[in-house]
Amino acid sequence: MKIFTAEQIRSWDQFTISHEPVSSIQLMERASAVLAHWISEHCKNHKKLAVFCGSGNNGGDGLAVARILYLKGFDVDVFVGDPKGKFSEDASINLKRLRDLSGISVRKFDQIEQYNFDDKTIIIDALFGTGLSRPLEGDYKMLVEQLNAKKNSKISIDIPSGLSADNMFDHDSVILKADYTLTFQSWKRTFLHPETGKYTGKVEVLDIDLSKSYSENTETVYFVINDSLVESIFKPRSEFSHKGSFGKAAIIGGSYGKIGAAVLATKSALKTGAGLTFILAPECGYQILQTSCPEAMFIKGGEEFITNFEIEKDFSCGIGPGLGTHPETGKSFLNFLKNYTKPLILDADALNIISKDPKNLKLIPKGSIITPHPKEFERLFGSTENSFKRLELARDKAKELDIYIVLKDHHTQVITPQGKVFYNITGNSGLAKGGSGDILTGILTSLLAQGYSQEQTCILGVWLHGRAADFTSGKCSKESMLPTDVIDEFGSVFEELNRKVEGSL
Repeated sequence: MKIFTAEQIRSWDQFTISHEPVSSIQLMERASAVLAHWISEHCKNHKKLAVFCGSGNNGGDGLAVARILYLKGFDVDVFVGDPKGKFSEDASINLKRLRDLSGISVRKFDQIEQYNFDDKTIIIDALFGTGLSRPLEGDYKMLVEQLNAKKNSKISIDIPSGLSADNMFDHDSVILKADYTLTFQSWKRTFLHPETGKYTGKVEVLDIDLSKSYSENTETVYFVINDSLVESIFKPRSEFSHKGSFGKAAIIGGSYGKIGAAVLATKSALKTGAGLTFILAPECGYQILQTSCPEAMFIKGGEEFITNFEIEKDFSCGIGPGLGTHPETGKSFLNFLKNYTKPLILDADALNIISKDPKNLKLIPKGSIITPHPKEFERLFGSTENSFKRLELARDKAKELDIYIVLKDHHTQVITPQGKVFYNITGNSGLAKGGSGDILTGILTSLLAQGYSQEQTCILGVWLHGRAADFTSGKCSKESMLPTDVIDEFGSVFEELNRKVEGSL
């Protein structure tokens, strides 16, 4: 799914209006009907609505939603800045339509203190949409602060008021904190970054039937990894395949006291389909690895830490889980990089070793995939003001080094050397545990071994990792789920994928 800027979204609306053809007020009515349907289906235990409408088209949506929900039997009260003030043309039409109905009161914002917000009242935020270009000020800022202080459930239309669609405003900006955001047609970038996404609550993308032609033909570098993208990448197994059809994956990692990380990465590679899986680890991990991962073949790389990185040329390698940063390991690893040209998966201590000298970055083979969390990224490339700046730096570095960066976060970002960014929306906070990154390394190593391109490997890999975590949290809870539980759910994800891609009788 493509992510468009606020300006592109406005153009999308206008393109739809001029090419369908449909009038702007008809398009607003269509969007409002979809919004009202969602609210009526999901808020059956809350029949009282307080709808706060701005004077622009987002406010027009709110006014139309209020009218439609009133006719569906909801108790609706509407708040506006000045009922006699200036509204956009479409908002004015909807305000008149609202006034033609008896039973809906239109109040001013300054009457909020006298209003009875009981525990069954839902606040609908229709103050500002994606066109907002600066932080809230004055009366609107005060109003949003008052609404945020209420314990009532809050639903924002299209975007929480005070939030930009494309970037973050000042750190102290006032933004409505929604429980749900009902957004039109596609995700907005600010929904996907930690500093701004915390205001959206659960995001529901509602299809209001904007022009598919515009979406298909308009360029962007930002995407959301959705099911249709994943299904276009996934390759079901041929019944006539054999172990040689799915490549050789090698996990290089482990050191005394950190063999568990290598176990997790190896199990992950095994469970995601590599034809043959090898583990290059120190001798101290031999019994643990052979017992816990009997399907993998062991290669000795040292005694208590790895000092020998010699591997066969046809391996796809994931390096880093539990590797440690012993000086001998670091020296041997950097020497290995100087003479190795195939793409690698690099994570954890492999990245920490590289980060000790900026010159080491140039040793990373072209086309490799690195998987830093924010702190590892900072050690590699330097600190940034926020996650938006970090992403732009990642785009620069991916292009400069000709590598793929999987920037781990709540919504992990896949950055390609061509500057494309894919946001992942599967997964949950149950992955915030040691070992989760190790299983991602195993997934990526396995997929690369099976012949997926680097871009496909990253996209399918982070989605699969998150999807398995979503299955796991439903069974174990986010608090008690373990990385090993996530590995156990890979089969459920593949079953689901195969059903969707191949179909079933």
